[in-house]
Amino acid sequence: MDDEAMIARGRGAMTGGTPPGRSRGRLADEVYDTLLGQLMSLRIEPGSRVTIDVLARELGVSQTPIRDALNRMEAEGLVVRVPHAGYRIPPQITRQRFEDMLELRLLLEPAAARRSAERASLKQVAGLRRLLEEMAELEGGNGLMAYGAFGLRDAAFHDLVALSAENQVIREALARLHTHVHLFRLLHDAQVTHLAMAEHEEVLAAIAARDPDAAAYAMRRHILLSGERFRRLFDIKGADGMAVKA
Repeated sequence: MDDEAMIARGRGAMTGGTPPGRSRGRLADEVYDTLLGQLMSLRIEPGSRVTIDVLARELGVSQTPIRDALNRMEAEGLVVRVPHAGYRIPPQITRQRFEDMLELRLLLEPAAARRSAERASLKQVAGLRRLLEEMAELEGGNGLMAYGAFGLRDAAFHDLVALSAENQVIREALARLHTHVHLFRLLHDAQVTHLAMAEHEEVLAAIAARDPDAAAYAMRRHILLSGERFRRLFDIKGADGMAVKA
C-alpha cells in the first residue's frame, strides 16, 4: 500500500470526483480530512498559502465544500484567513504554546486513561488495538505521507481513549488542541513513531487489564516522554526560533 492509499484508508481522504448524492456536509468532512492529512504530512507546509480555487481543482470538487472545510479549520486555528488572499497555514507552534499544551495534556489525559480503564467497552478496547495494528503497519513506511498517516492514527488513539472515558468535556478540550497536527509538523523522525508505539502499547495493556492506576501512569509517562522528544527541537532552535522543518 502506497502512502497516498494509507492516508485515504485512515481518514477517508477524497482524491477523485464527487459521487452523485453525496451530501454537502459529508463532502466537506471528507475535504477537511484530506486537508488535515496534508497538514500532518507537510504536503502543505507551515506558512504556505492555500487558495480555494486551486484546492477545488486538485480535489475535483466545487468550491463550496472547500469553503466549508476551510471555515471549520479557521475556527479551530488550523488555517488563517488572509483578506483578499485566501488562507494561509500558520507557522510552527512556539515554545510557550508547546509547554502550555503539554501542561494541559498532563492534567486531562491521565485522568481520561484512568476512566477508560474503568469504563471502556470491549468494542472500544478492540478499536484501540486495531489502531495500534494500523500504526505498526505504518511505522516503517517511507515518506512524509506515511508519517502523516501514522500521526492521524496517533491522534485517533488518544481520542478513543478520551471517548471511552465517557467525559465529553475532556474529549472536546483535547480535540481543540489539535496536538498531533502541531507536533508531527515539527519534524519527520522515524524514532518518534517507534517510541510512541511502545508507550501506546503500555497504555492499552493497562486499559485492557482494567487497571486505572497503571493506565493513568502509562499515559502520563507517554506524554512526558513525548514532550522530551519534541522539546529538544526548541532547545536546538531557541525559544522563538521555530524554523524547524521536517
